[in-house]
Amino acid sequence: MTVSGGRFMKGVGMSGDLVRLAGDVSQYVTTAAGAYGGAVLARTQEQAADATVGFGRRLAQRIFGVRAEGEEVPEALADVIDDPDDGDNQAALRKAIRKTLVADAELAAQVRGWMSDAPGDGTRVVTTGARSPAVHTNYGVIATGDGNTFLQ
Repeated sequence: MTVSGGRFMKGVGMSGDLVRLAGDVSQYVTTAAGAYGGAVLARTQEQAADATVGFGRRLAQRIFGVRAEGEEVPEALADVIDDPDDGDNQAALRKAIRKTLVADAELAAQVRGWMSDAPGDGTRVVTTGARSPAVHTNYGVIATGDGNTFLQ
């Protein structure tokens, strides 16, 4: 999964607000999980070179807690670490994040504030799966797969 930028969208109702917030957060956490693997919740001195990865890691640590390197991580996060491109794993992570935010209003408010200052320019481009295109703006054809032909 690739994430480029991202902003939390304000002005939605409370339940819709947390659903969207969980979705936005899970993209950053998935990116960090892909980069750090099982050490995503470990507190280390290493700084992520990529702002998005570092931000996702901080979100994961705040939501799921800091763990010692090698310590077991929550199942939904472990599944994303094992296969970050699996849509079912991503959905389970979003649900786990949403449940945590619903259960802790203070945490939800803090995460909401962080998301309003999320790295990026407000544009989010996400791709999932083998040979999936990630496009911000496209004025032409996008074709995936083998053996495509185009007629003018």
